[in-house]
Amino acid sequence: MEFVLNSKIIESENKDKIKYAVILLHGYGGDGADISSIAHTWRRFIDNTIFFCPDGPQTCKLNPIGFQWFDLSIDDQNYIIAEVKKTEKILIEYVDQIKEKFKLNNSQIILAGFSQGCMMSINLGLTSNEKFKSVIGFSGKIINKIDLQERMNSKTDVLLFHGDADEVVPPSSLLEAKDFLERNKIKVEVNMIKNCAHHIPVEALSLALKYIKKII
Repeated sequence: MEFVLNSKIIESENKDKIKYAVILLHGYGGDGADISSIAHTWRRFIDNTIFFCPDGPQTCKLNPIGFQWFDLSIDDQNYIIAEVKKTEKILIEYVDQIKEKFKLNNSQIILAGFSQGCMMSINLGLTSNEKFKSVIGFSGKIINKIDLQERMNSKTDVLLFHGDADEVVPPSSLLEAKDFLERNKIKVEVNMIKNCAHHIPVEALSLALKYIKKII
């Protein structure tokens, strides 16, 4: 099967039977190859799991060798929400393709992402008609609380990480997301990483891995 998004696909070392999938969404201007380094680390510790690291559907306007999940060059919330919804449709098709090929359901799929990829993972995880296993997000935020509130269909568990020295996405975004999710009765865990800028530190990767091993 040819997937709707170009992807790096990595299997865990023990791959007798695929029971779970982890979909990793890169940040703004990145690509699937960038974020696949996480999959290469985790695959040694998680059995019977396949990792998907797709490229975003659009070439990044500020970094033409990378990709974006939605355009940020126009500072208009209505425009951004419209762009996000277009990408959500593509990601839904992508997830459906994975489910069909590997005979999985949403409860066997973890959505994870960094920065803009985190934002898309939250949106997809909460607007889907069926809960996912979990959403794991690094250095992201809720794109638009009003829009997400109106379209929320499921209560996927969420685990979020953020650096307290993030210069790109304000650290306050973590606490705002926590407040929003708790008010909507969504199970959420948050971790603020000390002395961490806009990247994924080893500490966050280790904690996320421990969480995945617990839930699967």
